[in-house]
Amino acid sequence: MEENQMMDFQNDWKLITIFFSAENPWSSCASTQQKNCILDNLEKLRPVLDFLYKNVPKAFVNLVDSTELTTFSLACQDYNNASNAGRDQCNCVDEFSTLDDNILRWSYQDVWEKLLESERYIQKDDFTVVLQPSLQERNLLLRLGRDGFVTTSKTQVETLEDYTSMAVGLWNNMMEPVGWKQPYDFTEMLQVRCPSQENPYLFTYRNSNYSSSLETSNTKQTSQERIYGTNIPCFDRSPSDTVPVSVHNLKPADIRVIAALGDSLTAGNGAASKPHDILDVLTQYRGISWSVGGNENISTVTTLANILREFNPSLIGYSIGTGKETTDNAALNQAVAGDHAEDVPAQVRRLVDRMKNDTRINLQTDWKLITLLIGGNDLCKFCNNPVQYSPENYTYNLQRALDILHREVPRAFVNLVTVLFTPGLRELHASQNNTCPRRIMRILCPCVVNPEDNSNAFKKLVYFNRRYQERTRQLVESGRYDTTDNFTVVMQPFLMNVNMPKTQEGLPDSSYFAPDCFHFSQKSHSQAARALWNNMLEPLGEKTDNQQMEDEILLRCPSEAEPFLRTYKNSNYTYPSQTSNYGTQLLCADRTPSSPPATSVHSLKPADVKIIAALGDSLTAGTGIASDNLLDLDTEYRGLSWSIGGDASLENVTTLPNIFREFNVTIMGYSTGTGSENDSNSFLNQAVPGAQAEHLPAQARNLLRLMKTDPRIDFSADWKLITVHIGGNDLCNYCKDPDHYSAVNFVRRIQETLDILHKQVPKALVSLVQVMDLLPLRQLFVDTQVYCPTYMADYLCSCVLTGEENSPNLTMVREATRAYQLGIQRLVESGRYDTHENFTVIIQPFLQNPKIPLGQDGHPDTSYFSPDCFHPSQKGHSQLAKALWNAVLQPVGQKADSFNFMDDIVLDCPTQNKPFLGTYKNTNYTHPPVEPTNEPTENWGSDLSCSEQTPSSHVPTSVHELQPVDIKVIGALGDSLTTAVGAKATDLQTDWRGLSWSIGGDGTLETQTTLPNILKKFSPNLFGFSTGSSKETAGFNVAERGATARNMSAQARELVELMRSSSKINFKEDWKLITVLVGGNDLCQYCLDKEAYSVQKYVTHLQDALDIFYEELPRVFVNVVEILEISGLRQIAASSSGCALTAKNVCPCFLNPEENSPELQEIKRVNRDFQAEALQLINSGRYEEREDFAVVMQPFFRNTLLPTDINGKPDLSFFAADCFHFSVRGYAEMAMALWNNMLEPAGEKQTYNNFTHDRSKLKCPNPEKPFLATLRNSGFRNSDLSLEKTEPSVPYWAVIVAAVAGVLAGSLLIWLLSGRQARRHQHETNTERKIKMTSL
Repeated sequence: MEENQMMDFQNDWKLITIFFSAENPWSSCASTQQKNCILDNLEKLRPVLDFLYKNVPKAFVNLVDSTELTTFSLACQDYNNASNAGRDQCNCVDEFSTLDDNILRWSYQDVWEKLLESERYIQKDDFTVVLQPSLQERNLLLRLGRDGFVTTSKTQVETLEDYTSMAVGLWNNMMEPVGWKQPYDFTEMLQVRCPSQENPYLFTYRNSNYSSSLETSNTKQTSQERIYGTNIPCFDRSPSDTVPVSVHNLKPADIRVIAALGDSLTAGNGAASKPHDILDVLTQYRGISWSVGGNENISTVTTLANILREFNPSLIGYSIGTGKETTDNAALNQAVAGDHAEDVPAQVRRLVDRMKNDTRINLQTDWKLITLLIGGNDLCKFCNNPVQYSPENYTYNLQRALDILHREVPRAFVNLVTVLFTPGLRELHASQNNTCPRRIMRILCPCVVNPEDNSNAFKKLVYFNRRYQERTRQLVESGRYDTTDNFTVVMQPFLMNVNMPKTQEGLPDSSYFAPDCFHFSQKSHSQAARALWNNMLEPLGEKTDNQQMEDEILLRCPSEAEPFLRTYKNSNYTYPSQTSNYGTQLLCADRTPSSPPATSVHSLKPADVKIIAALGDSLTAGTGIASDNLLDLDTEYRGLSWSIGGDASLENVTTLPNIFREFNVTIMGYSTGTGSENDSNSFLNQAVPGAQAEHLPAQARNLLRLMKTDPRIDFSADWKLITVHIGGNDLCNYCKDPDHYSAVNFVRRIQETLDILHKQVPKALVSLVQVMDLLPLRQLFVDTQVYCPTYMADYLCSCVLTGEENSPNLTMVREATRAYQLGIQRLVESGRYDTHENFTVIIQPFLQNPKIPLGQDGHPDTSYFSPDCFHPSQKGHSQLAKALWNAVLQPVGQKADSFNFMDDIVLDCPTQNKPFLGTYKNTNYTHPPVEPTNEPTENWGSDLSCSEQTPSSHVPTSVHELQPVDIKVIGALGDSLTTAVGAKATDLQTDWRGLSWSIGGDGTLETQTTLPNILKKFSPNLFGFSTGSSKETAGFNVAERGATARNMSAQARELVELMRSSSKINFKEDWKLITVLVGGNDLCQYCLDKEAYSVQKYVTHLQDALDIFYEELPRVFVNVVEILEISGLRQIAASSSGCALTAKNVCPCFLNPEENSPELQEIKRVNRDFQAEALQLINSGRYEEREDFAVVMQPFFRNTLLPTDINGKPDLSFFAADCFHFSVRGYAEMAMALWNNMLEPAGEKQTYNNFTHDRSKLKCPNPEKPFLATLRNSGFRNSDLSLEKTEPSVPYWAVIVAAVAGVLAGSLLIWLLSGRQARRHQHETNTERKIKMTSL
């Protein structure tokens, strides 16, 4: 800088950024040793800063710690003098917990902050050093190279994105005051911040008014050095006259053993740490733990154990001093810092083992007091994995732990302390009047601290917290642990509604917390001990559940009348009925109607709805909702119905009307109580049990009559919400009369109903809930571990609940379900009901893909269903109502299309940006264009009914263990068949790559069958497929129209480079599927240049392409599709004069020769030779030396059955206008045949394609062997031919001989099939619907 001619060294302001990587300080050593490590690292950098301070004027220095990018194995190693054994190194090895990690990271940063904030570098006004947030190793994936510098294995593009994020993050932090800087986020691109008018400067310690804990570290130490003892005011401290035999007669002095389970709150982390000594929070002060600590005595240390020692000085089991749960000091305090509910069963196991092995304890006769508090860490992490930390899993893990105690520990009184109400911690984090380390609070408990006030994330936190508490209560009050007199579990709820303790000024009081402002200080431990003791003496039903920590807590005493620890029995307490409350909280702030009143259905707020109504079947009528036996299933509990019930209020009954009543208390139309649709209390619930689509128009007319004649309804002025759901009974009867229940008839009846409403009902939003897929309900009736009335299956829904899997009936229902759903979608998206501003129909698609709830044992959870296991119970209706409400609010095009009964569904709220019920117009959704009239109305999709396939437990390294779910990337080579020329039959100029059989990704499997659309059912994030017709969206489809075999090597190189340069895939790790089909153009031009298009050249070019893949692509499965038997084109060309003229120009060498001419015989022979020689190349063993590479011949084209119409003529709907390429229907058949070939073992692959449309033709992976079939996993061997035979096997050469022979014998097979078929055809009537076939 001094020598640079372009700058004025003395007068120019300089910004200098120092990235430094110190030796790693984060091992779980003692805190004093950690401090030495940190100071040691600090000393290394201080001379650099001193030099800059002394020699560089006008400088702002950013200091960025990149230590977190290095590996953990570098703890305090001296790279400059690695052999210096005399240096004091802190390379101890110990267990490394998340708590240790986070606190040590913070402490390390804090030391730097204190140094830089000190007066060392602020003596001059023209120099400062500011520590910016350290980098986070989990995002950059960096590692140390041999020279000690950081290197990366990421692609160049990904690395550039990371450095861009670093640059923006660093800039933004320069705009943030010290103490409020944010960690770098590499998961999303940040917005560059600008200096504000209020704060236009780069922030320093001085202009941030920042004060670290260093300045105040000596001001409040007395608060932590106080004596936290107490006095026991109880005069009667005697035990029972004889050792009690009942836990309900247990006096405090009868307790002989005390123990505890839990997390860091019970382990005592930081309980006696001095203020601001964050690092010391790692110390576990078990001796002063609230529930089990035994340091000193009650006069100086208040704990539950010390209170009990005043009653029984011989008490054993309490912990003393410090240390982990494995130390002798811990005794029976087996709490583990950082543990979650799922870890408690292991704690119980250790506790039971310790008690059994302690010679001082008589396990059978000594009375034991065990306290359990867990759940804080679960709530801190729940937002990262709501399933793992769900309330259901939380209580299930509690149950597992308590079950062990109940089973193995006699004479035990278990305190189950309800998890505290965590949102209070947010006040401490938000307060500006303390020195809490906010950064570490965000790291330790992100799901509690990070959400914005009133955000959905915060509402979900409150919901989860309350559900933890409620389900804990339900577990205890189930009576599960009150089956004997010598054991009980009592819920102690004093923390249930605890608030943040406040100072006299009303500010959060941090003196109740350890220096990290997260764990309890001894002050809180003392208060918690008093509160727990008092809870134990309070009778059930009268226990304190809102203990305030700042209050003076006076210890209770057992009385002469009530000398026992209180249980349900000695409290004369009857557990409430196990009938659950299915109410819900609605946390929406804005519940106001539109002002002025809404004039358009597209600007309708919830509070604008005045009338609510419903049409449908037994689901809406409320059949069996509150039934507890099968005899009650005739009762229609309309007041509890999900979409129209209005019993009670939202506080205890969740239904759509009860949610709307929170916005508009005057809403009307909902049903109450029980009864039929004709009863007055049903009001506008006109649903009828057993109703089918054909009955819906009559329901609509009845509803219309009721609304027009009821004086309470202003028919023309009131806004109406009408929910319509039908179709279950149609599907249940579909197999009995497919014509009557056809999709065409079903949609026609829905249309008639909607037309009535559209024409005659003003100001209405019709919420049309999509037809429910009933097939998952079969699980309830086929699982033998579930006690459902299987004998009623035929009565309830015979076409769905009876019969074997994959039976014709089920196939019919499966196809009908999708056809119903697609038909409704097309009807609504036609725009038929969007002709004016006061009416619309919106599809709510969440029931399209329902998921049956499963219990912890993996079997269906019947609590969501009525006794018939078919209709939902109130629990199920509550979930349906929540899902429906959320769907009504969701934007069109973004609505959920699946429903899980077990989801913890939080009710959404209208927002300022989206205050209206979602319609196509207010969400800027455009209906897809209606298909042109000259296009067929059919779609050529398929149904795949495979059970859900889970990913491999680890990414396979062998291609012979490759499952469909493991495929991440797809590619293709070929000619115009792979570019999908002719897919839209009249257009031969466009490459419809998105519809390509082997690589197209347009639409979904339900509407278009392609190999990628099949694979996306297993691997939703599949990459590489083509879309549309543009080359830019071709993905990894490098096929070109007109290509021959000699073009394959160039295509192969292009594909390799595309994959290698893509930032979207992991080139080395991702499994790739490549399909190759070529040769049609070679055969069609063979007679024009027999040398260029010879069999030998064909095989050589194919080999060159495969060699490129073999040498350059890792992890590949290559499909080589056997070239089709082209001679059948002659029959197609002969079927029409137009075909003959066009096709002869496309393929002259096959179509020009006369019948039985030598030229025709030669080209047929060459066709077979192409097939045979290519097969021999593939099976030669040339590509079998690599474990991660396989080439498999897929032979479905070897012998092709020509599709014919009812008159026996070629069915041209399978072909494009040139009668050579396939139509979209034909390409769909190719995709199905290829997929099935991939799953069929070598030697058993189907060698023909029958071109018969069947949506259920797709095969599923074999559960016992779910791999894509290769020679090796099909039982053929090559590499071990020279070894001794160890077991009988199919000779390797057999597959080649058999396959080549198959090429030659295939003609005979097809001739036999077609001959037999031709004879049968003579007896078939004109009404036969099956497609007939003749041989090519």
